[in-house]
This record gives sequence, C-alpha cells and structure tokens, in this order.
Amino acid sequence: MSRLIIRTALVAAIIGLGVLVPVSQAGACIQVRCPVELDESAVTVAYEGGGVPAVVSVQGTEAVDYEWRLIDRCVSEAERIGYCSPSVARSCPPAEPGRVVRYFVVERRPVVRADNTALVDGPDGPTVVGVSDEYAPGDPYDVWNPQREGCFDITPLNPPPSGAEVFSYFQRLPLPQLTTEHQPPGDGLAGLQVIFYTDSPTTQTFTVDIRGFEVVIEAVAEQFTWHTGDATGQLVSTDPGAPYPEQTIEHLYRSGTYTAHLTVTWGATFSVDGGADADVPGTTTTDGPPVTFDVLQARPLLTNPWD
Repeated sequence: MSRLIIRTALVAAIIGLGVLVPVSQAGACIQVRCPVELDESAVTVAYEGGGVPAVVSVQGTEAVDYEWRLIDRCVSEAERIGYCSPSVARSCPPAEPGRVVRYFVVERRPVVRADNTALVDGPDGPTVVGVSDEYAPGDPYDVWNPQREGCFDITPLNPPPSGAEVFSYFQRLPLPQLTTEHQPPGDGLAGLQVIFYTDSPTTQTFTVDIRGFEVVIEAVAEQFTWHTGDATGQLVSTDPGAPYPEQTIEHLYRSGTYTAHLTVTWGATFSVDGGADADVPGTTTTDGPPVTFDVLQARPLLTNPWD
C-alpha cells in the first residue's frame, strides 16, 4: 500500500535545506507559486510505496530493486539545490471526471537485496555494489535520484473523497444551532396555542480541503424536532415554522413553567473540485439553546361595569 507523505514529513525535509517558510504563506518554495499548500490535510506533496511503480509503469526486478516516489517538482528542486525558481511549477490538463492527474518528478533509490548488494545509479548506469552488514535486506540505500517527470494519473494513490469520507467531515462541521422562537413572546395562556418557529438560517455552505481536494458541502436542515418541555415530549416537522398569522407549529400547554428547545437534523450534498453534486450518505444533528417561558391560567372575574 502506498504511504502518503504529509505536512510533517515535508516540513522536516525543508528545514534541513534552510528554505522553510511559514505555514500561513502556504508554500514550500522561495518566491514561487507552488501547487501544494501546507495544511493539515495536504497529501499531494509526495507519494512513495508499493503502488508507485505501477503508476509510473515500472515492472519486474526494476520495481523491487528500488524504492520509488512521486514528488512535487518544486520540492524536488528545493531538495536538490536548496531553492526553486518561479519557472519550476508545472500543471496538467484537466483530468476526466473521477480521475486525479498531477505533475510529479519520478525518483528512485536502491534498496538492499537479499544477498546484501544494492543496484546503485551511476554515470554509466546502475552498478551492483556490496553493502555493509549494518544494512538489512529491504533497507533503503544511497540517495533519491530523479528519473523523469510529467503528468501522472495518481487516482489509485489518492482517489477523490468518497461519500463516506465526506460524511466524516460533515459530522464535524460547525453547523448552526437554531434558536427557538415562541409566541406570545412573553407568558402564554393555558388554552391558547403557543406558536413555535425559528428564524435562524436553515442552509449553510462549507468549503473544506480533504487530502488536497476542494470539497464544497451544502448543508440543509431537513427535519425539526421541537422539544416542548411537557409530557407531550416533542413535535416533528419538515419546515422551520413561521410566526402568526402563518404559523405551522403550535402546541397547547397547561399552566406552568416550561423549557423548550429545537433539534435540527441536517442533510447535505457535496461536490469535489467543482464536479457534479452528490448526496452525503448520512445526517447529523444540532441542538439549539433552550428557551424558558411561563404559561398562565386565565380566570374569569365578575365586575360591575357601572362601578
């Protein structure tokens, strides 16, 4: 399985070269527009591992005699000479829907073979050299050497986010907590319906970075559960209610003091890098702040209109 090199690995490599820039500047290169941003979910800096040889079409003994990696051209340049110039950055034509194509440098370094030798790249081609006993078979040996570069379909290494992966982000989004409004706005009266509604926003748009992909999540309030605070328990609706005279959510109380609140069930759609919308496979909920009110008992009182 391929191992994804994330931000911490990149930072460690660049520190050694003396070209580290602040993370807030979103780049690993000096005076260059880099295609890679240094945030917590960026994994498009480099790929290495067993899946890379297949992506770069390397087979047979060549695949197992070396470790292979795909590395961002800017980072490769910085590792090699300590900086990269503005002319280094490269881009690729738009990929087909569902595919991920990025520009990388292909690099390899020898690994120790079972007979404690390694196939080291040299000016006249690969040369078999003996390896000291401090290395075990399978250990990396020598340095990374560039082989070629270009646009590679890395979908098997970094597939677009699935619905399940987006859902895991959706569950952690700061969705709004909808407030509960009621009428009459002060004390209610026993025998008179209390009207519930919310005037908080019922849609929300979020843009998140998932493994280097820009994912837009459109959250929509799909169900409203009104916790009445009395023995009835709750009322459920698919609309946010409305104030008088367009009210749709009403409840009749006995006299007393009650605390009500609103639970909202959110669904969502998502798109990846501006692609088609798809449903997020699941919902999440938020609880709004409670509201406490009194319901009073109105009593008839006979009076003399002539007094």
